[in-house]
Amino acid sequence: MANPKLTLAVHKLTSCSGCQLAFLNQGPALLDMLEEVEFLHFIEAGIEGPEQTVDVAFVEGSISTPEDLERARALRKNSKLVVTIGACATSGGIQALRNMADGPAWKAAIYARPDFIATLATSTGVAEHIKVDFELWGCPITVEQMRHFLRQLRLDVQPRPEAEKLCMECKRRLQVCVMVTRGAPCLGPVVRTGCGALCPAFGRACYGCFGPSEQPNCDSLANRFAGLGLVPDDIARRFAAIHSHSAPFREQSRRWQSIDVRELDE
Repeated sequence: MANPKLTLAVHKLTSCSGCQLAFLNQGPALLDMLEEVEFLHFIEAGIEGPEQTVDVAFVEGSISTPEDLERARALRKNSKLVVTIGACATSGGIQALRNMADGPAWKAAIYARPDFIATLATSTGVAEHIKVDFELWGCPITVEQMRHFLRQLRLDVQPRPEAEKLCMECKRRLQVCVMVTRGAPCLGPVVRTGCGALCPAFGRACYGCFGPSEQPNCDSLANRFAGLGLVPDDIARRFAAIHSHSAPFREQSRRWQSIDVRELDE
């Protein structure tokens, strides 16, 4: 007897919806995927059933509002496995930048009636509030990531996260190091691979879309950035760009925000 289809739900919290496209952009392979999985909730694909019980719930977006938190707790109860997808769901994403600033002041500067806007004190990844079984990092995640992850589940293989450093991907592709040859402030030594080293392939420094790698030596890289001539504020911004709420990047960003540029000349 054939194995039954995996039942899936795709939930969106505070996000741009970009990571959900890892399903829809499968192209003809999506038809093959539907032979093995069944979506019971996926608003972007026109399927609504947020309270359905499923084998796997994919969650995009950070927990930034009371509604986000309520929905996250509910989907956890209705799912055997919970998988966060993308920077927002794994580390708070771009919106977590407000954790480093005066959120109420920002809100008052933007909205005529800020008292109408319901937000939590911080914007965080989903795992800070509920149990998460697997994480797919990226901004956004890729079609290949999703395809590989689902294949592992279908084969009853324990999915393993991609945590290798981006520099290794550059070496495999025989790409010239942009930090060595151009003095570019590249985050490749501390960022996990997943994009195929896309930016370095075009001579640009890595911006850190896929988040911190295993055992990232951020202290050493930040000091190297200073040696390249970046002022403390620029170094802080490099680490805060996309995954500002991830622990190693948050630590570096705060460290360099607190340094006066004049201290580096002493």
